[in-house]
Amino acid sequence: MFLRFARISPSFLFILFSFASINAQTPTATPPNDEEPEKVFTEEIKLNVNATNPDGKFVADVKREDLVIMEDGRIHQASSVRRIPANVLILIDTGGEMRAAKSFDQTRKTARSLIGALQTQDSVAIMQYNDRVEVVAEWTDRENALRILNSKAKFGRRSMFYSALEAATKFLQKSALDNRHLVLITDGTDSFNNLTQKDAAMKNLLTTDINVHVISYTQMEIADIAPRTKGISTTPPPKALPDEVAATMPPGIRDMNKAPIRITLNTDREFLKKMRERKKSLEDGEKYLAALARDTNGEFILPVTNDEMLDKTARIANFIDSSYVVTYAPKRALKESRSGEIRNIEVSSRRPDLLIEARRKLIVSPN
Repeated sequence: MFLRFARISPSFLFILFSFASINAQTPTATPPNDEEPEKVFTEEIKLNVNATNPDGKFVADVKREDLVIMEDGRIHQASSVRRIPANVLILIDTGGEMRAAKSFDQTRKTARSLIGALQTQDSVAIMQYNDRVEVVAEWTDRENALRILNSKAKFGRRSMFYSALEAATKFLQKSALDNRHLVLITDGTDSFNNLTQKDAAMKNLLTTDINVHVISYTQMEIADIAPRTKGISTTPPPKALPDEVAATMPPGIRDMNKAPIRITLNTDREFLKKMRERKKSLEDGEKYLAALARDTNGEFILPVTNDEMLDKTARIANFIDSSYVVTYAPKRALKESRSGEIRNIEVSSRRPDLLIEARRKLIVSPN
């Protein structure tokens, strides 16, 4: 299944101009030392806008006058339109106590497929989370990112998803980058499920200009676990170790990692309760991931097979590499907004051959 949401992204750019009046007829006149130069502040909101033709191909000649920007129903004119390479942070989920469809090998294959589909001039960074969150690769090119992914990605037991979202947001914001994209390969569940942290991670992303794209395991995981909520299973239990790790073990241990498919019945009430809780967690995770993509103008991929997951990485890469960085000056000053105010931004096209339908929520930050 492929769901696509429209796109954009914000951030505030404050430009300071300083000037002093000079009288050409009195060149010897000097202003008093205590005279302050006049200051003019201009607020701008920065957005990533995807531009394609009716065939889905990138449009390379988008101009300011081609765009119609609506902020809370008021029309705005773009101040600038720039085409620059993308900066893509890939966040991979390599943990989880309960997993079936989600695997270390499939996640790494998906990340490799995405990196390979990006344009050569794009910059790539990689983070992973399991029992802890760590940067696997700092900003680098595609080839080096692939090499590092193959050698440094690791398997873990738990999933610190919300901590990883917070870390990824900070990572993308720590340098003055434009055209920023975060790609999540995950099932959207968190071992600790801290609801306060969950809400904060979402709000933090909505104060930025980061586009969030999701490749979700949730439907594949739900399909496997649904029968178990009724005490029925037709699949082997999750492997104790990824195949790559098991392959390095002695033959006896390696063989124990392989389990035949069999139909089993389980009437253990605690087990059934645990399976139902897992299913609910996956369903909640899917809703959260869908909202992240929708509200940050990203792509949401919800595959039902491993092959579809790999195939759809090209969709995300195409979206990322069809993006412009657009700025506009809001008619209602940001500094006059209350902290936490939500603004809804939409961008469309004046040209019949140009498809732009982008939406994003912007939470006004006091900083």
